[in-house]
Amino acid sequence: MSMGVTAMSSTPKKSLMLFSGRAHPELAEQVAKHLDVTITPQAAYDFANGEIFVRFEESVRGCDAFVIQSHCSPINQWLMEQLIMVDALKRASAKRITVIMPFYPYARQDKKHRGREPISARLVADLFKTAGADRIMTVDLHTAQIQGFFDGPVDHLWAMPLLAGYVKEKYGDSEITVVSPDAGRTKLAEKWADTLGGYPIAFIHKTRDPLRPNEVVANRVVGEVKGRTCVVIDDMVDTGGTIAKAAQQLLDEGAKDVIIAATHGVLSRDASTKLAECGAREVIFTDTLPIPQEKRFEQLTVLPIAQLLATAIQQVFEDGSVTSLFDGNA
Repeated sequence: MSMGVTAMSSTPKKSLMLFSGRAHPELAEQVAKHLDVTITPQAAYDFANGEIFVRFEESVRGCDAFVIQSHCSPINQWLMEQLIMVDALKRASAKRITVIMPFYPYARQDKKHRGREPISARLVADLFKTAGADRIMTVDLHTAQIQGFFDGPVDHLWAMPLLAGYVKEKYGDSEITVVSPDAGRTKLAEKWADTLGGYPIAFIHKTRDPLRPNEVVANRVVGEVKGRTCVVIDDMVDTGGTIAKAAQQLLDEGAKDVIIAATHGVLSRDASTKLAECGAREVIFTDTLPIPQEKRFEQLTVLPIAQLLATAIQQVFEDGSVTSLFDGNA
């Protein structure tokens, strides 16, 4: 008599679990809403000496974990918190850990300008690898080669379709010139110009003193800006000095209007005041970083990034393609 073979139970359905650091809980909530999941509850607090403690309050064994943290000030605290979260997930047997850093910390320290300097962007990638991260997801890296610093998949998402789509809808009837704030971003300006409908580009040739960070010595506009709506684009605005000077210079050279569009609103020190007073008609950021009420100003528009992140998370979870999100090509 032949014996029937009892089929083994099929592979259990993997579960998507979303975890959030404390830096920007509103963004994580929006991502969770788009994914139709809840953020996994956790206990997270600081000890008296500043050490961080994290413990998840549900089992994470075998899950597909996505850990989101926005690296705003105090950046080292939030970086450490995310590393600790990854370590906790690894030790609790999460199946795969994807680190979501909408704004990659230390991205500007991606090479040595002079001797005896660190390459901190590489160190950040190594720290996450050591902590147990399998994959990194980020938006608009300061320089694309940072993708190669991490030994594993890196999903480099682009916010340009979101930002350019908004600009096209609002200012598409104007004669636009896309302006790069320096010679190094002209390639990005060309992409913007194509996306907006084939407009000309200009750039600001600037001279820096390598010994004085965040300060520009001299500017010169290269390209046609007179009588045109100038869209100044960048990946981030930190102290606001460079971009505010660029806006003022464009207006001095006869620009009809200046629109500033950047992915990451770091807004250190008095950046908001500089931007509010530089003459720009509108300043557009995404919410990769939290922009608290006291840093907001009349000309500011903040576009939500959660949909882009949620779509990428869903694709990674379903082992689909994230490539279409890398370059904005559908």
